[in-house]
Amino acid sequence: MEYFDQLEPLLKAFWFIAIPVSIIFIIQTIMTFMGADAGDGLEADFDSNLDATDGPFQLFSLRNLINFLLGLSWTGISFYGSIASKPLLILLALVVGLAFVYVFFLVIKQVQKLAEDNSFKITEALHKTADVYLTIPAHKSGKGKIMLSVKGSVRELDAMTEQESIPSGATVKIVRLENKDILIVEKI
Repeated sequence: MEYFDQLEPLLKAFWFIAIPVSIIFIIQTIMTFMGADAGDGLEADFDSNLDATDGPFQLFSLRNLINFLLGLSWTGISFYGSIASKPLLILLALVVGLAFVYVFFLVIKQVQKLAEDNSFKITEALHKTADVYLTIPAHKSGKGKIMLSVKGSVRELDAMTEQESIPSGATVKIVRLENKDILIVEKI
């Protein structure tokens, strides 16, 4: 602690920011690689539409605060002896802190491009062909089942027809969706 007592106030402030922020950053990094990074757990406490972007990136989050302070403090420490003008040093440290947040934003955007949405939406079944699994009764008098392949997985879905009964094994075309979960089909 004697080392810190001898430092000038600005350099001391940079060190007092850098040490705890670096420890928190290391803990966040370890937790991320262990898979314990479920979110920041911290939300902005004001009404604003910050979720207008296409991803989970939030401008005001603990992770972005840590990134900003990490860039600010270590830039201040690194250039303290090189830049004589303290306002210029602080400005440079602020710019590098903002650059850390921006680079993190770019990294998150690139990672999001790797994500693939394989969730099934029943509307994707429209206008596709399927095989009848359980006989579909005539004129919407009951439900049958069809087997449909969407995005590489086979789904068993409820189906009805407005035509004559369609036996098991027949091929049908899905023409529309009724009640958000029943497919209306026609025999091909």
